Amino acid sequence: MHQALYRKWRPTDFDSVCGQEHITDILKYETERGLFCHAYLFCGSRGTGKTTCAKILSRAVNCESPVNGNPCGECASCRAILDGTTTDVLEMDAASNNKVDDIRTILDEVVYTPSNVKKRVYIIDEVHMLTTSAFNALLKTLEEPPEHVVFILATTEMQKLPATVISRCQRFDFRRIATPVLVSRLKYIAKEENITLTDDAALMLARLATGGMRDAISLFELCAAAGREVNAAAVSETIGVRGREAMSETVRAITSKNCARLFEIVAEIDASASDLGVFWQELIEYYRDMLVMKTARASASKYLDLTDSESERLAADSAAFTREMLSYHCRLLDDAYSSMQRPGASRRTVAELTLVRLADEKLGTTPEALLARISALEAKIAMGIPAAPAPAPAPQTEAPVFDDFGEPPPFADYDIPPADDDFVPYVPEDAVPVKKQAPKVAPAPARAPAQAPTPSPAPAARPQPRPAPTPAPVAPAPKKERILRPIKQWAEILESYESTAPMISALLNTENAYFDESDRIVICYSQSLTKTMLSLPDKFKAFCSAASVALDRPISEKDIVFELVKKGEAPTDAKILADELEALAEENN
Repeated sequence: MHQALYRKWRPTDFDSVCGQEHITDILKYETERGLFCHAYLFCGSRGTGKTTCAKILSRAVNCESPVNGNPCGECASCRAILDGTTTDVLEMDAASNNKVDDIRTILDEVVYTPSNVKKRVYIIDEVHMLTTSAFNALLKTLEEPPEHVVFILATTEMQKLPATVISRCQRFDFRRIATPVLVSRLKYIAKEENITLTDDAALMLARLATGGMRDAISLFELCAAAGREVNAAAVSETIGVRGREAMSETVRAITSKNCARLFEIVAEIDASASDLGVFWQELIEYYRDMLVMKTARASASKYLDLTDSESERLAADSAAFTREMLSYHCRLLDDAYSSMQRPGASRRTVAELTLVRLADEKLGTTPEALLARISALEAKIAMGIPAAPAPAPAPQTEAPVFDDFGEPPPFADYDIPPADDDFVPYVPEDAVPVKKQAPKVAPAPARAPAQAPTPSPAPAARPQPRPAPTPAPVAPAPKKERILRPIKQWAEILESYESTAPMISALLNTENAYFDESDRIVICYSQSLTKTMLSLPDKFKAFCSAASVALDRPISEKDIVFELVKKGEAPTDAKILADELEALAEENN
């Protein structure tokens, strides 16, 4: 009969348990010295080794000759427990045996000594499923069991356990297994099983397992079931994931506002065997990675399991967003995922509407959307993008003519045809004829009488040279106006600095601070005491440290500038970014 790979490759000693050295080292120490506790509590997420360590511990407490803290696996007790032929090691699933009668059955058996091993071991899995009555029945025996009894409780939801149960056990917290550890284990199993597993496929499987060894091995076995090479394409086809390249393509379609491509991506997923919910989870994870890259660029490698090429692609994609925009998009994606889980919801419609809203932030009216739009305007101003030119004024039409009473003249709105040359006016018979007068002609001017010749004038004096014209004074070029940006983290800097210098922090709280074009901090002080106190070497160094933490970049003495201004005013030769932002927002609206 075929045995699942995760059962076939389940560790049989503490040294084979992967990623839980902080627990296995303690259990090995207790095994070497025989210092076992009467009750253990193993808590952690699924597939991290809780039940495996419980089985190994059940053999360790009964092993006749432990080897370096591990059960030998050769003695009669170890073989009997491995084969499942002993009745002194009982494993109970509390999910199906959670009533008080099931616990009473155990309490009736603990009084008997083991038949062929040292100690009777009770492994209760998913112990948080026990009812309140069952917990109450177990409490007294769990606190003071017989010396030949050991309880091992395992749970994935430790917060559901009563505090009285937790305080009676030796608690061990199992961590999620790191991705490199999962990759290494998958490659080892693939080698032993003669299955070809590529590096990128192993990395994809490890990420999909989210820290669980059992999930990683189960997914690997599913992809290898067809007897073919397990590569990235096989993993994508079998599990229905799209991969990070598809996520990057979707994000770039969003940043370029290519709604047609977004509809095409959703249509491709809906037409294939892929699950739209799985794609949405991948997109949320990719946005999370971009947010980590944007907010913690220097230490992002600690929180992201990526290759060099993936890190470069992620950095390029995150550069197109601000922190506010990423936060707003994550909120939209999370709300959409919740909507997809509702009964009767159309996942395709929800996905398409959400992607369109991601591509066009103007469609959002929430405070997060407005904050994202403001941050985009700030980024444009910081980059020096000029405001849009004002529209040309409309051509002025000639004002209508009105009479003295404010009314338009008669026939003003009618087109009067030109006069006809053959038109003869009507003249009554009794009209008196009027004699036409010839048009008056202006008389010609009289000719002036001839004048006698005049003698030639005396030679004129030599003209004096004219002085050279003095050039007009050239007006000095206007001084370039600086643009200062308010420091959003100023309150955070002062709050951090208050623990070191509370008085100076109080003085700075009454002053203003800005970023200049060189990204330096400009402290505008109105009283000399502020600069004098802050200029002390130790105080100034502490201020630089507080600013470095708040701004997430190193700040030294050369990055800080002091300027003396009047109380509550900004430098006269500077324009504050807030004013420029308001003007740009009005023009865009």
